[in-house]
Amino acid sequence: MKSYKTIQKEGTYILEERRSRFIARARPVSDEQEAVSFIQSVKTSCWDATHNCYAYSVETDALYQRYSDDGEPQGTAGFPILEVIRKRELQNLVVVVTRYFGGILLGAGGLVRAYGKACSGSLDAGKEIFVKPCLEIEIPIEYHLAGKLQNALINEGFILGGTNYTEEVTFTVYSPKERLDFLEEQIREITGGLLRLEVLGNKNIRLDKGGKVLEDIL
Repeated sequence: MKSYKTIQKEGTYILEERRSRFIARARPVSDEQEAVSFIQSVKTSCWDATHNCYAYSVETDALYQRYSDDGEPQGTAGFPILEVIRKRELQNLVVVVTRYFGGILLGAGGLVRAYGKACSGSLDAGKEIFVKPCLEIEIPIEYHLAGKLQNALINEGFILGGTNYTEEVTFTVYSPKERLDFLEEQIREITGGLLRLEVLGNKNIRLDKGGKVLEDIL
């Protein structure tokens, strides 16, 4: 799976437009079923709303993108929500915009702008992040070489997790699969040809927009 952008948490944004109230809720999801379940939960809790329009973009084995105008004029609600998601190049999330009609018609253009603005606000509240699929790797090394290896890992852009100090130093490192060969070369260069590492499995590493690793590792 390739790296992608999504949001860190559920975000909510409320927009008042000519007496109509738009409540946008954005949530990160892991698959299409989770997106559908969230949509249904909003519809259940907001049963008295005039419309519950939505869009989602989820990529697992394939890319799934769906939207619904939920009774609004065709193309004025669900599709504008999806367009905002696409333009921001976000994946694995769902946005539901609930509208309580205020008695004044907004027209097609007004609806497109309102639903798009509400969606954008909820995505901003959810905070965009990057998700990078990596291998979780443990690298044991002797104490006198640990500093040199640590500097090399940082300089080459590998993500450092924990460090364990026992009879030797063991680094936990996160690396894209396609950089594993390069990582092995770096270790051999520092150790004089000795390669010791263990691939523990796959991990999704979450980074903020500045590239800083977030505390929670999926």
